[in-house]
Amino acid sequence: MSAVALAWQQFRFERKLFWRNPSAAFFNFLLPLLLLVLIATAFASDGSELDVLIPGVAGMGVLATTFTALAYNLTLLRDEGVLKRIRGTPMPAGAYLAGFIGSATLNAILQVTLVVAIGNLLYGVDWPQNPATLVGFTLLGVICFASLGVAFSHIIPNEEAAPAYTNAVFLPVIFISGVFYSSDDLPTALRGVAEALPLKHLIDGLSEGIVGGGSDIGTAAVVVAAWAAAALFLAVRFFRWE
Repeated sequence: MSAVALAWQQFRFERKLFWRNPSAAFFNFLLPLLLLVLIATAFASDGSELDVLIPGVAGMGVLATTFTALAYNLTLLRDEGVLKRIRGTPMPAGAYLAGFIGSATLNAILQVTLVVAIGNLLYGVDWPQNPATLVGFTLLGVICFASLGVAFSHIIPNEEAAPAYTNAVFLPVIFISGVFYSSDDLPTALRGVAEALPLKHLIDGLSEGIVGGGSDIGTAAVVVAAWAAAALFLAVRFFRWE
């Protein structure tokens, strides 16, 4: 079989593994949607709050389905010797990783699509004002956070520590990056930290794509792309199979 066919087979296998693992499906895919419904219902009468919440949860969905999922799963597979055994098979490394990361990428795209659809159908948020911007930032965010997830997995010592390590990054980042409220309301110090991290800029780009408003998407794209480039270098440079 060709490398492309092998990658497709691995992708299909990863899809089955994901949906047959209820805890992974809930925490990495369904939880952001549940939070969206709960919080959006509480602020359903405030359009300005919804305009912040919909792009914020979309950004959180990208973070959860790529960074958190890949960091945790790669650590688990490496610790249990699965990656080492796969490396010893005839399957090309690129085909395996393409199928593995491709599954996480599809989850992120589905997550953003569902968030936008829920926002419109249940809460009356307009359909995306700039679809091309939304698609572009979604793909850029996937590249950035997938690469960060792979790179971050290198420093997690074992599978028991993976949940603690990933949540130690995930939870603080979503609370300072404007997922549930505008990051402009944060104290100056925290706002400065948020400006240095990619999630806030990804949310700015998604916000421009979904609700418009004239955000500086040029700066946002540069920051997310810079993080993506650095993460790609670290992910490839320090990747190990065992």
